[in-house]
Amino acid sequence: MPYESEQRKNIEDYSPPDYEKRWLLPYSRPASQGKRGGANDAGTEANECMQVFIARNPDEVGSADSTPIEPFDLNHFFGEDGKIYGYTNLKINVWISAISFHAYAEISFQETSDGGKGITDIKPVLQNIFGENLVEKDEFLEAFSKECQCISDVVKNGNSIKHDASDEDDLSVQIVRVELQGAAAYLYSRLVSLVLLLVEGSTPIDITEHGWQMLLVVKKAELESSASKFQLLGFAAVHHFYHYPESTRLRISQILVLPPYQGEGHGRRLLEAINSIAESENMYDVTIEDPSDYLQYVRSSIDCLRLLTFEPIKPALGAMVLSLEQTNLSKRTRSSIMVPPADLAETVRQKLKINKKQFLRCWEILIYLHLDAENLKCIDNFRACIYDRTKGELLGGASGTNGKRLVQVPTSFDEDTSFAVFWTKEGGEEDNQTVQQQPEDLATQEQQLNELVDNQMEEIAEVAKNVASRGKDKLAA
Repeated sequence: MPYESEQRKNIEDYSPPDYEKRWLLPYSRPASQGKRGGANDAGTEANECMQVFIARNPDEVGSADSTPIEPFDLNHFFGEDGKIYGYTNLKINVWISAISFHAYAEISFQETSDGGKGITDIKPVLQNIFGENLVEKDEFLEAFSKECQCISDVVKNGNSIKHDASDEDDLSVQIVRVELQGAAAYLYSRLVSLVLLLVEGSTPIDITEHGWQMLLVVKKAELESSASKFQLLGFAAVHHFYHYPESTRLRISQILVLPPYQGEGHGRRLLEAINSIAESENMYDVTIEDPSDYLQYVRSSIDCLRLLTFEPIKPALGAMVLSLEQTNLSKRTRSSIMVPPADLAETVRQKLKINKKQFLRCWEILIYLHLDAENLKCIDNFRACIYDRTKGELLGGASGTNGKRLVQVPTSFDEDTSFAVFWTKEGGEEDNQTVQQQPEDLATQEQQLNELVDNQMEEIAEVAKNVASRGKDKLAA
């Protein structure tokens, strides 16, 4: 693959004055070198000694003007414990070019010493992240001018995507759609390292598979004298999947806005452009692969704004809101449901290309948006519906739990909100059941279920607040 690197032969190693040792990668030091001592090396976490920056020009390299980025976790690149062993006062600084997306790493330390766990060979780890993008300093600096047209080469072979621009949108920013081949595939291979650093759980896509496209957010250079005609602000990798019998689903696999340009609405632009493509080309629907919480927040906000002006939804939405206002669900004898008519979900898919799961999520947000927040009975009724839906998804709903049991399982990811569902086999003798429900278990299960519901209520309220602030005119219509 283009992001996998062969070991380079050029080695640069020098000793500055005094005690400090500095490596300018690419460099490889045999693990046997260094002092040997007792087994007392506690190691250094990568998150504590490694920093990554984006440089927009050569002058920013090594200066305070370069933009620091915050990888979600550098430790996981360095083994199970995330530690680097054998160095004193270790510092790793990596710069990524915003022009060519090459990387240059500088490693400094006072000394190396084998404290019983060896001396970590840092170079292979960095090459695993940056691949062939990892170059020496001279090559890195030269690439700012030598490869200044790499974005332009991709843009000229793409098609600009028209979409509804909001009043605050920068008109010099455009979305360009390209097939993921040739120059575009080469550019993606350069962007893989940023995906690995910034998107949790990400892996490079297989660009040899048919059906991949990339949407680029680019901005024209402000100065005509600028060496690069375009700046890359962000991108999305999307895949066209066959849907029986003769349609296509559009799946968003990766979406990333570069750190210097985050918070400027470029992620929204990408999602709006993808929706526009799906509608104009009459695709089956749009799906997204493992979205982060924030991406789901943005996506739901956009889809809710689209649905606010979608006339077919209004009668059913009004009827559901009225039902919640007039019903007392605290005295219910059966589970409460808050689902839209099946034909409405199909109409939304056909016209807006919102898949059913996403529409059900937006449906609950839109209902909450139309409720009177001062009417506590109404809000309690809404929460009761969320409770019953969550219980049904996890434990089997009103027909009983089907032997299922919700158990809190602390993990390194989140000790407070990690859960597992266990269930017993249907039928069979009681002695063969894997789990027996005890009164204290039921109380704990109820508490954990309510915690999940509270979290969902908070997420719904956050999206509703954003939609209300951005769509006041649509709410009033």
